[in-house]
Formats: sequence, C-alpha cells, structure tokens
Amino acid sequence: MFLLVAGGTPLAAQAQQAIALTGRVQSPTGAPVEFATLTLHRAVDSTVVKSEFSDAQGAFRFEVGAAGRYLVSAAQVGYERYWSAPVALPADGLELPPIALRPSAATSLQEVRVVGRKPQFERLADRTVVNVDGSPLAAGNTTLDVLSRAPGVTVAGDNLALRGKQGLLVIIDGKRQPLTGAELADYLRALPAEQVRSIELITNPPASYDAQGGAGIIAINLKKDQRQGTNGSANVAYGRGYHGRFTTGLSVNYQRNKVNLFGSYAYSDRTRQLPLTAHRDFAQGGQPLGTSDLDSHNRLRAQAHTWRAGLDYTLSKRTVIGVTASGLAREAHNAGANDTRFYGPDGGLTGVTRVQSFRDVTTPNAAANLNLRHVLANSSASGEVSGDVSYADYRTTRHQGLTTVPEGTAPAPSTLLGHQTGRLIIQSAQVDYRQPLAHGRQLELGVKASAVRADNDAVFTRTAGGQTAVDPTLTNRFLYDETIGAAYASVAQTWPKTKLQVGLRGEQTWASGRQDVGHEGFDRRYFQLFPSGSLTRTLSDKHELAVALSRRIDRPGYGALNPFRVYVDATTYSAGNPDLRPQTSYNLELTHTFQQQFSTSLSYSTTRHPLVDAVQPESATSRLIVQRPVNLTTQQYYALTLTAPWEPRKGCNLYNTLVAYYSRYVGELAGTTLHQGRPAFSLSTEGTVALPKDWLLEANASYNSREQLGFIDHWAYGQLSLGAQKSVWAGKGTLKISVSDVLFTDVTRGRSTYANYQERFRERSDSRAATLSFAYRFGNEQVAPARRRTDGAADEKRRAGQ
Repeated sequence: MFLLVAGGTPLAAQAQQAIALTGRVQSPTGAPVEFATLTLHRAVDSTVVKSEFSDAQGAFRFEVGAAGRYLVSAAQVGYERYWSAPVALPADGLELPPIALRPSAATSLQEVRVVGRKPQFERLADRTVVNVDGSPLAAGNTTLDVLSRAPGVTVAGDNLALRGKQGLLVIIDGKRQPLTGAELADYLRALPAEQVRSIELITNPPASYDAQGGAGIIAINLKKDQRQGTNGSANVAYGRGYHGRFTTGLSVNYQRNKVNLFGSYAYSDRTRQLPLTAHRDFAQGGQPLGTSDLDSHNRLRAQAHTWRAGLDYTLSKRTVIGVTASGLAREAHNAGANDTRFYGPDGGLTGVTRVQSFRDVTTPNAAANLNLRHVLANSSASGEVSGDVSYADYRTTRHQGLTTVPEGTAPAPSTLLGHQTGRLIIQSAQVDYRQPLAHGRQLELGVKASAVRADNDAVFTRTAGGQTAVDPTLTNRFLYDETIGAAYASVAQTWPKTKLQVGLRGEQTWASGRQDVGHEGFDRRYFQLFPSGSLTRTLSDKHELAVALSRRIDRPGYGALNPFRVYVDATTYSAGNPDLRPQTSYNLELTHTFQQQFSTSLSYSTTRHPLVDAVQPESATSRLIVQRPVNLTTQQYYALTLTAPWEPRKGCNLYNTLVAYYSRYVGELAGTTLHQGRPAFSLSTEGTVALPKDWLLEANASYNSREQLGFIDHWAYGQLSLGAQKSVWAGKGTLKISVSDVLFTDVTRGRSTYANYQERFRERSDSRAATLSFAYRFGNEQVAPARRRTDGAADEKRRAGQ
C-alpha cells in the first residue's frame, strides 16, 4: 500500500483529481463568521454541487472534480445571503477574496442579538470533538468530571478508558502529559473545566503523533481569547456536596498587529469524602486461612493554582514565533480513619486494628515551550516548516504516616512515617515539514527527540516502644532515564470521492532504571516501527465508508515503574513495578457514516503484554494487600460503536452513543491462570434545549455495565447530571447552575479473584454536588483570526484533521 501511494497507481493516474476552491467569510468589521453555510452552485443553472460550513477562522474549502464556472452563496443567521459573480475555477484551484456579509435589514431594525453556539459534540472523519466551552455542566467542575461524561469515555477508579479500552495518551494544548493512573487523575482534578475549550477523542491517530496510546488519544485544548485589543474573562463558582468546592479564574489577552500576549490564572479548593469498604478472603492450597473486613474513611482537601502565559509574534507574513510558560501547584491533605477486623477460618474474630493516617502531597510543576512556524513561499502550494522545543519540571513531595492501635492485649501502638521526594524532568525537540504535492497529494515528514530523567527518594521510619529507627526494607532510591528518538513520513492522496493516507513512524528507545538498595536495575533498548493508514470513500450523498489501521505502543508511566509504597491504611498500599514492559497493539476500525451524522464503527485490536492493575496479597501467607500494575500475556478486544445525533425540534439537540465491546485476557499471576472475557457496554446521552430569553438547559446521562479488566471484575454504575445557563448583560455575563450525579449512583464496586485470594470492594466518591457559577467577558468584541501555533503536537493535530 505504501509503495502504491508513493509511486502512484494506474487507478490514481487515471482518476480525476480534486480541485480546491477556498475562501473566508467575515463580518463588516472583518471578524470571522463561524458556521456560515457555504454552497457551491453550477453557474449555468444554479444546481447545488455541495455545501460546507466555515470554521472558527471563517475559512471554508470546496473540493470538486472538474474545472469550470461556479457560483458561491453564503448564509448565516442575522446576515443577508451573499451571492458571488460567476467564478472560473482553473485546474490548479482558486482562492476567493474575503466574503463580507452584511447584517440583514430585519436584524438591524429590530435590534435582535444573534448568539451563535457550537454543537456540544462534533463527529469528524477521524475523531469526536467535545465542545466544553459553553456547557452548563462544566461550570465549577474539573476536567476529569467533563471527561467522565464524554461519549465513550469511562473513569474506573483513577483509570481512563475509551470505548472500554485502557491505554490512552493525554495531550494538553499539544503537549504530552507524562503522568498516568492516579497521578494523571489528580492532575485533571486540579485543572478547572472553565479553562478547557474542547476535547478531542481520537481512536486511530496518524503517524505524526507519538506512537504512545494503544486505545487512542485524548487531546485537551485550552481556551484562548481571539479578540483584538485588550480583553479577557473572569469566573467564579461554588459547589456543595458533602463538602464545599470553590473555583475562580481570570484570563487576559492583548492582540494588536504583530503581537499577541496572553495569560491566565485559576485557583481551586475542593474537599472530597472517600469512604471505602472491602471484604477479603484468604486461602492456601485450597484451604481457608481467614477473612478480614476493612472500613476506611478518608477526607481529602486539594488546593491548586494553575497559570499560563505566552507570546506570539509575527516576524513576517510567513513566519510566526511563539513562547509559552505554564505551571500547576497542587497541595493535597488526606486524613483517614480505618478499622480492620480479622477473622479466623472458623469465622471467629481474632483481632481488630484501628489506624489513623495522613498523607500530604505537594506537586509544583512548571513547563516552557518555544515554537516557530515558517511558510516557505507566498503560495497555497508552498511547504511549511515548524519547530518546537519544550522543557518540563515535575516535582513531588509526599509525607505520609500511619499510627496503628491494636485492640486488647496486642502490642503497643506503632507509627510508620514516610518522606518521599520525586523530580521528573522532560526535554523534547521536534521538527515537522509539510509539503502539498501535485495531483492532490501531500507529504509530511518529521523528527523528534525526547529525554526523561526521574529521580525518586524515599525514607521510612518506624516508631514502636518509644524507639524510632529507619526501616531499611522500605527506604530506597530509584532512578529512571529514558531517551526516545523518532522519525515519521506520511503521504495523503485525495480524489473527488476518496482520501487515502498512509504513514510510517519509527521509534528507538533507550531506558534504564536503578535502585540503590540491592543495586537492582534494568537496561532496555529497542527499535519498533508503527505503520498507520486510513481510507475514506464517499459512496453517495448519504453514505461514507472509512477504514483505519495502526500499530501503537504503551510504555509504562514513569510513576508505574517507581517501586515506592503509598499506604492507604495499615493493610493496603499501592506501588509501582520496575519489571513492567511496554504493551503493543494492532488496531483496526471500520466506520460507516449515514447523512454525515449517524455513524457505526466496528473495532478490533490485539495486544501483547497488556498492562492492568492487580490487587493481591504481598506474599502467599501475607494479609498485607498491594495494588500494582502488571503485564498479562495477551488481550483481544472487539467493539461496536453507534453514534446517533438527533434534533427532535429546532433548538433541541440530543447526542447518543452506544459502545458494546468484549475484552478477553490471557495471563497468569499469583498461581492463577486467567482465560477470561466478558461482554460489556456503555450508553451515554447528552441533551441541550435552547429556550427564549437566552436560556439553555443541558442534561447528561450515562450507564456502564459490568466489565472485566484483567483480574478485576467491575460492576455496573451510572450517573445523571443536569444544568442550566442564562446569558445576561448583553451576552457579556453567563450565569450557570448544575447538579452532578443527581441520583447518587456513581459508585465504584468490584471483585478481584485469585486461586488463594478474593476481595470485594466498594468506594463511593463525593460525586453528587450542586454548583453555581458566574462568568464575565470584558474588552473589545472584535475577533481576530486565530494564529496557528506550532506548539508540539498541536500542529500535528491540525494536520491530522485535514
């Protein structure tokens, strides 16, 4: 396939090449007009050829099969319909002068204010876009809350999954997030949803993206004001569940001529209640050893400061340079009280242990980025070069303590204290080149290098009988270094009704880890190729068919490799696993789209060494439970995804998603052989209703059935959230109110089963809360065309969406 596309095929040589007709729609002030309906007509009889919508910059593009004479019309609510003079379209394409729409007479006379609103969800050829900005349910909530309500996304504990499959690459404003699991979840909890513009869900990314992410990519795009002059917005929100939650933020933007300065700051203070119960059965050789019951109550308060500042400067008509700096400082204080009751094989009570615990964590993170974009010539056929250099510094300080008080005549109370520090430094540089070619082809090339250094140190002391000493079994230092060099090439070919894209990415990885205690370590070096390809065919005006294939990799997160312990209580802790190996997968997806709205997708993937979480005793005779990631042998995954947007009446929109899937795992752990799978499904629906006087109602409901994730059997759960908003003060202010998890049904329950151990657990988070928020926009209302940045993968996202 790669040679056929690169060299051309007889079919390609004979096919009629697509001809591009492009342009831009703007208001009388020069501001871009988004979602205008552009229609291409034959000049001879005004017959409609095709229709398109203008994007956020007012730009549109028609691809037609033959040169000739055409008419272009443009329509948008509040403006008069525009008709062009007959246009002669040459074989090499044409760019039209800007189309300036005039306000309609009715609008001017009645002084009606027309408010445009993006749809909540957009289904594109290779991704689903969730438009967070403007959602009543996003106000006062976190980015993790918004993600949990996105179509096809589930959050089981602290693990993200897309269409029931774990192993996601999370990108924020074009930059890969190095965190996974609980650390990533905490980061997303600290990022207010008010700062997010949109979220993109990509199941089969092209070669220009990192190969990381077997289940796909979640790309989070932050807000950036595009108005001319000095302007900005401010917001404040307060919510109440078991405890209060407060969020406030401010963003300021200055844009004039060649300069664009921007900055934002947000503060959040959220307290959560985390009750957990677990029943555990222990056995050996098929004979019961006893049971235990854990009753844990934790109160977590997290305060977070997030900030971002940047500058874009236009050096010339073809060159733009940009620099950004960002940071997140989070402090979390966890206080817990836990009771554990132990029972013998006969069911008799053998002991009770009460534990008072605390865990204080601070994570001051900072990152900087320098990027450059240069267009080689003033021509639509000109090549484009972009460069990107990034540096990120993630620090963690964790203090934790457990005071254990056994009942009766057991030993005296003991205290375990731990002090852990960690630092993660990430450096990366990349260069991308894009070149339109003749006959509807486009070439993309790129190289990237990244270097990671993780340094983690832990010191534990144990106090008993009035004596304090360092615990040598828990004290250690872990160093991890990783360097990845990558290069990719991608070719796209466009015909009138067909688009073909193939790419190949190669990544060389050098990784090493060392522990001071015992001098244990590993060195791994490997090179892997990651092919990708997609073919889209328009069968008719109503039917479109697409197929995509890719090979992906999931390297263990840096925290997942760290063997240090984080104690939940005296009987439970979590830790990383230095023996983890990457998982690799092949993904195939076939999608049919009807009327450019309704889609049906069939997906299949096969994964080697799948990464899953395991909860098991520390040893065969221990009652100390450890949760850590492990590798299994294989995973087979099948899925059917149905997407059905529906507009029952004007102003009322529903977006419905059903994902039915089956995952089968094969592996062995703790003397237990796993050959098991379970059919599962997730169903979500999102509805919005626009009412008179600038009111908007929103409802979101989801249900996730019972599913199997390795050795853990997760039980069903669901949620219903409601929200409303009203625009005030001529659209400058927005008042929002929402209630999340109205029925209080978002509960995590499940069971882990091994040959000699079984655990049933139940955790209920503080998910039901009512939130009231207010946002205000100030400054100039004139919008400038958005400057296209080359901030790392942000440029790759733009290319992939063409």
